[in-house]
Amino acid sequence: MGKTEEEPRADIYARITQRIVTELEKGVRPWVQPWSAGNATGRVTRPLRHNGEPYTGMNVLLLWSEAMARGYLAPIWMTFRQARELGAHVRKGEANATVIYASRFTRTETDARGDEVEKEIPFLKAYGVFNVEQIEGLPEHYYQGPAPHLDPDERIGRADRFFANTGAVIRHGGAQAFYSPSADHIQMPPFETFRDAAGYVAVLSHEIVHWTADSRRVGRDLSRYGKDRTERAREELVAEIGSALVCADLGIVPELEPRPDHAAYIASWLKALADDKRAIFKAAAHAQRAVTYLHGLQQEPEAEREAA
Repeated sequence: MGKTEEEPRADIYARITQRIVTELEKGVRPWVQPWSAGNATGRVTRPLRHNGEPYTGMNVLLLWSEAMARGYLAPIWMTFRQARELGAHVRKGEANATVIYASRFTRTETDARGDEVEKEIPFLKAYGVFNVEQIEGLPEHYYQGPAPHLDPDERIGRADRFFANTGAVIRHGGAQAFYSPSADHIQMPPFETFRDAAGYVAVLSHEIVHWTADSRRVGRDLSRYGKDRTERAREELVAEIGSALVCADLGIVPELEPRPDHAAYIASWLKALADDKRAIFKAAAHAQRAVTYLHGLQQEPEAEREAA
């Protein structure tokens, strides 16, 4: 674990980016992998910390990927020390999974005029965690799987309330789903054209993340979306990851079948990741901010949320 924690920040960015690139080169979108994997029976949730708090942003993708690669069904992860504090122990020979902690600290510097100014310095730290399936001696409740899904009708009803609470203008008609920044509305094909209600919710969750880009909400610049393929690919990456998070929170399967334009997007994403080793981190952070904003619009008590 110590070696992981001491790893230079640039190496963390490069190593994690390469993992995402490897998946994309296979045509696999890591953010939908938990639902499409054959061993993912039961409910898909966000990965959880030892105290039940959900992981966010990039760590969700990292731990979903680890769980699929190693066949873990339990959603809970913890450090070696946390397991020990609970009176348990990690089995000998088990390898940890990498998660990251990003924050900022303030440092006082002297500018060109000799004045002291405070500068915020971002930092990234990696550390290791273990799935509870790698740990022996934990209290029994740590080994219980995710709670079963709500009744399908109840889940769809909850999703309907989730979208209604955002206040987004959602119109229906035509054959395409999109968000119009100029008109500030979401356009959806008629409900009956979808394979089922969950399919409709999955597509709408993608568009609702685009909707958060408006400056009155989270604020992401979409001015070059229609002109610059790279900017479009970056925003689609945000919407894809954000949609996967929303779907996990609502207990809905996301869009597993790629859209016709996904092949072009994957090529663009690969180029973006090659050009900027922090691109996936930025996209995951934007996606998390979007989803946090959407949850902040909900009228339901936080405890009533099905998943986190």
